[in-house]
Amino acid sequence: MNPQPLIKSKQAEKSINGVSTQVVCTEFSNYIFVVLTQYGKIGTLISITPDSKTGDITTPMYTSKVLLGKDEALTHVCAKHLATFISQESGSRPVLLGLALKDSSIESINIMKELIKSCQVW
Repeated sequence: MNPQPLIKSKQAEKSINGVSTQVVCTEFSNYIFVVLTQYGKIGTLISITPDSKTGDITTPMYTSKVLLGKDEALTHVCAKHLATFISQESGSRPVLLGLALKDSSIESINIMKELIKSCQVW
């Protein structure tokens, strides 16, 4: 019998609009770490955490914070769009997201979301 690994990790690669895109999803005990790159680098590191202060639990709110890299509005929008479903699927766990994207159009982001779903570890 093989022992279960302490850290579960999966990766996938797909060409999105002609750009090679890689994703690596890793589950830790207290958060999910996802790297989504079109440059082969981690890029901007963003922490996305569920807000515990919201009164209406049916529509959870998320806070995003850039830990490393450029702190731009588009970074927060992309990060929240990609990480919200990850957090919801994993039982409202925080997500640490590394983004290095050449193409951040909504069509590409939606395809990337499906790519992330293909390598779920939570």
